[in-house]
Amino acid sequence: MDKIPLPLDDLVLFGYQISPIIVSGLRIVLIVVVAWVVLSLVHKLISTLRIHVTQTHLDLEEAKRAITLGRVFRYIASVVIWLITGIVVLGELGISIAPILGAAGIVGLAVGFGAQSLVKDYFTGIFLLIENQLRQGDVVEVGGKSGIVEEITLRYVQMRDYDGNVHYVPNGGITTVTNMTRGYAQAVVDVGVAYRVDVDQALEVMCRVGAELRADPTFAPKILEDIEIAGVNEWADSAVILRCRFKVAPIEQWAVRREYLRRLKYAFDAADIEIPFPHVTIHSGQLKG
Repeated sequence: MDKIPLPLDDLVLFGYQISPIIVSGLRIVLIVVVAWVVLSLVHKLISTLRIHVTQTHLDLEEAKRAITLGRVFRYIASVVIWLITGIVVLGELGISIAPILGAAGIVGLAVGFGAQSLVKDYFTGIFLLIENQLRQGDVVEVGGKSGIVEEITLRYVQMRDYDGNVHYVPNGGITTVTNMTRGYAQAVVDVGVAYRVDVDQALEVMCRVGAELRADPTFAPKILEDIEIAGVNEWADSAVILRCRFKVAPIEQWAVRREYLRRLKYAFDAADIEIPFPHVTIHSGQLKG
């Protein structure tokens, strides 16, 4: 397609006729500047909407969702705006777009067969965000790895585990998402006591320690309901396993469980409730002469 000349091709400044090449260069610079301004405005708009949603919604889950979607929308906006800018610049240089698009279609088809996993990553990433399966700040298990989600892109999920290791899991390899911090969590505690211990007494102590823990001002906001005593859960080899659980705020199950076990140890010691441990009994046999 031939380029249609514009009046600026004959631009005269201070009595001097400016070369069409310079005029075209000025146009390209103007196009890039406009694209940069538009992109800055779009990013500013996305950030403003994210801040508005975060401030108007007291729900922490909605706030994390707004942060995650805001980052993805910024990425998509950048790709779309710079892609359009590139097409307009090529048109300004007199390069026909149609053959390029046709060639790109053929190349894209060939590359698509070799980059199926990459395409799968992007499609899976879109559905992960649309279906709100995980968000930044969640503790999840995906792709055989677990940790706190630090970043979600259309290609991968970045997580950091308890040891500080960072895992990058491609979205295409995610088949199951286990989210441990959605809405609320359960701090499940299994306690072993000796067979000679009065089970009812042990359960009473567990219930009392749980009530004291919830009454503590430090842990009261983290524990949503009273302790739930499940009772005897198992007869193990050397202990009777007693189970209880707390309904807690998201990501607080580990802190609540650790503090409960610490307090329960002192309570069991005070009540002379034995916490069993493996014993080894050695019998000396008699040698026959």
